[in-house]
Formats: sequence, structure tokens, C-alpha cells
Amino acid sequence: MKDFFETWKFRILIAVAVFLAGLLLYAAANGRLTAAPQELLSVAAAPFQKAAAWVAGGVGSVWDKYTSIDETMAENEALRAENAELRRQLAEYDQLKAENEAFRNLVGIQEDHPEMSFVPAFVIGRDGMDAFGGFTLDQGTVHGVKRGDTVIDDEGHLLGTVIEAGLTSCRVLTILHPSFNAAGVVSRTWDNGIVTGDAAYAPAGQCVFTDLSRESMASVGDEIITTGLGGVYPPDILVGRIVSIEPEPSGTSVVAVIQPDADVLGVKQAFVITDY
Repeated sequence: MKDFFETWKFRILIAVAVFLAGLLLYAAANGRLTAAPQELLSVAAAPFQKAAAWVAGGVGSVWDKYTSIDETMAENEALRAENAELRRQLAEYDQLKAENEAFRNLVGIQEDHPEMSFVPAFVIGRDGMDAFGGFTLDQGTVHGVKRGDTVIDDEGHLLGTVIEAGLTSCRVLTILHPSFNAAGVVSRTWDNGIVTGDAAYAPAGQCVFTDLSRESMASVGDEIITTGLGGVYPPDILVGRIVSIEPEPSGTSVVAVIQPDADVLGVKQAFVITDY
């Protein structure tokens, strides 16, 4: 018997008894001892009803938040789709704008060189392993481009030459490459030399003018243009300006360092001269 008084069942009975006693005291204090049993039951159930209402309200709030999250996610997805469409339209607009600009530039170049035929092109790739800025254009043999064609920028400045032509694209060797060679002349003094690339100057986007006589009167700021000798490059294509003149190790000539007028390392638009 003693063990029973120490069990949890006995403790529950004590708790119920205490609760009922409290309920009777509450009813007596409020004059409800003579109330009907159902009223007493409602009094007893009131705390539980409040708890149930609180739980129901919490569940309703959580559900509202859940449905609100779904609606927000749907709205975000719609906004992402709309933004993607706007970006696509903007890209198309930029492409059309660039093409229109290219054709306007082409008209100006053709006015300056009516004897030449041009194909406008855009840079679509660069060789990350090429330290001399070689790039790929989006025009090829189906557009009239062939190996050996001269490439200029949208203002008519020399960029390089086509070294490989596919059906719809071509690769360009730039004037910064040591393999590039074009006959040139100092426009002010008419001193002849060779426009070529040099690994020491290529990182700065510069090329050189070699075989320049030590007696040359060329100086910093003079322009270098192509002569057309050898029939490889058209004449009178502007290359750039002399930024310094350095003696060659042999001592028989000097080298003029040229800053090209074309942005060789960052060009995005070009023209291929297919005939002249």
C-alpha cells in the first residue's frame, strides 16, 4: 500500500483532486455552486478551449505564411522569366546597334578608299594562349574572305592579316606578332622600314618599325603607313605613331617603337579588305 502512494498514478489523482477543489472554490467565489452541471463543465473546459483556440490561431498563421511563400515564389519565377526576356531583347538591340554602327563606319571607309572592297566583321573569339592578341572574326570564305586578306579596324587602322579562313569564320594574325611583316614608310620623312611585332613590346599593345636608317630624320609622333610594296598589303593604311626610337644591337639601323592607332588587344569590330 505504501508503494501505491509513491507511484505516478497516485500523483495524478492528487493533481485532479487539487484541480477539482480549485474549481469548486472558484465556483463558490462566483456564486456558481448551484449552477447546472453543464455550466460547471464549461467552466472546467474554458482553459482548454482557450488553449485550443491559441493552437488553431497559430496553425492558421503558419498556413497563411506558407501559402504566402508559395505566391511569392511564383511571383519571383515570373519576374525571373521577364528579366530573361528583357535581357534577350537588350542583347538583340545591342547587336543591331553594333551592326548599324559598323555599316556607318564602312560607308566612311569606302568613301576614303573607293578602290577597296570590304567585309564587316565582329570578333567572336580570342586565343588565350596567344600573347600577341590573335582573334577570330565571324566572316569566312562564304562571305568572300580568304587567307592573306588585310584586316583593319572600324576607323581604317591596320590590325593584321587573315592566316586561316573557314566557311563562316577566320583567324587573324595581328601586327603585334613577330611573324607579321608589312612594308611601311614614315609619312613625314618617307623613310622605309618593316612593320612587325616584338615580344618585348606586345604586352603594351605596341609593335615596331625595323630597318630604319640611323640617318633617318624620323622622330617621336611621326605616323607610319603601309606602302603596298610586294602587293601583300594595300598602300596608305595607317599603322600608328612612333613613341620612341631605339638603336639596334648591330648599330647599323634603329628601331622605332609604334603605338598602333587600332586597339589591337581590345578590338571588337573589324573590316576585312577582300580586294583593292
